[in-house]
Amino acid sequence: MSVNLNEINEELEEDTQHGKFLTFAIGHEYFGIEIQYVKEIIGIQPVIEVPEVPNYVKGIINLRGSIIPVIDVRLKFKKEFLEYNDRTCIIVIEIKNILIGLIVDQVAEVLKIADENIVSPPDFKTGFHQKYIKGLGKVGNEVKLLLDCEMILDEDEVEQMENGKLKTFNF
Repeated sequence: MSVNLNEINEELEEDTQHGKFLTFAIGHEYFGIEIQYVKEIIGIQPVIEVPEVPNYVKGIINLRGSIIPVIDVRLKFKKEFLEYNDRTCIIVIEIKNILIGLIVDQVAEVLKIADENIVSPPDFKTGFHQKYIKGLGKVGNEVKLLLDCEMILDEDEVEQMENGKLKTFNF
């Protein structure tokens, strides 16, 4: 009998991460992203602007030799720009083998939200259509908007990053 320890470790890691969300604020709204996507959280740092990208793509940062595209989540969600301060953070996530920095107003906490406390968002017929929202997490008397990390970037944006326009590079 052959046992692949890497597969077992990956399964155990996924199981321990199931239902855990890193929550963060954009204004007065709280969002959550599955912890499995989060690579690290860093303070705001100088961002090098890149020409001819959407306004929510703030540019790139050099994180220990990796060049990472950075998106201002506030602008991506069509909210008004807010000056960065000491609470502003960059959440580095990995989606589709691409590292991306998400600028958020502030990081809150890691929460465990049981599957039975997560409901689907209302459908578009109610006027609530948010392609970025995977579900609504009920935590006590509060609701956290749970993001679908795979949908934060559309296919064109992923293709641009994969083709080098804003690709993650290693030096």
